[in-house]
Amino acid sequence: MEQEHSSQRQNRTKTHFRQALIDLIKEMGYHHVTVKDIVDRAAYNRSTFYIHYKYKIDLADDLLSTMLEGLEQSVGKPFVQGQKVYTTHLKNSSIHIVSYIYVNRDFFSLIKYEDTLPGLHTRFPKTFLKIYQEQFEFETIGHAPVNMDYFKKYTAYGFYGLLKYWILEDFQEDQETFIQEVIELTKTHMYSVKYVGGNE
Repeated sequence: MEQEHSSQRQNRTKTHFRQALIDLIKEMGYHHVTVKDIVDRAAYNRSTFYIHYKYKIDLADDLLSTMLEGLEQSVGKPFVQGQKVYTTHLKNSSIHIVSYIYVNRDFFSLIKYEDTLPGLHTRFPKTFLKIYQEQFEFETIGHAPVNMDYFKKYTAYGFYGLLKYWILEDFQEDQETFIQEVIELTKTHMYSVKYVGGNE
């Protein structure tokens, strides 16, 4: 029980440090943020920071990895592994990744900043490609023969582009409308979607 409480306390402390870094990047840019700024904002001391991280970049890596891993895990929640879903039957709840991004919009809005979290602008879109490559199998409209590797790159980066625009526009379009537009676009080139990724 004591170990469980200790783990929860450590996770809570890390969450506070991550949030502090998000807020400070938006205020002053990543490269101007110091460890002192982070501990002051999170209301901890330096020794507590160094228990969890050696350098600022370690916190930055932890923040980015945690959020992108969460993104990957969120995708499969509406699906049954191995079950084929026809795109004409997709529902708003099928595109759970959009809800994950919206719930965590404080983090994902960091893409709007030039001096932002290192690796965000490259690893964020690559995560979409990883999801498409590893977690899904697709059938094209009319079973048109295509290079599936190219098809996945095309659709993954296309979806990322729409999401990035939504973020840059400060989520002006409500979630339901945005997801419905994504579904309508999906129907134009995908016949079915099969989730093959593991349920974590």
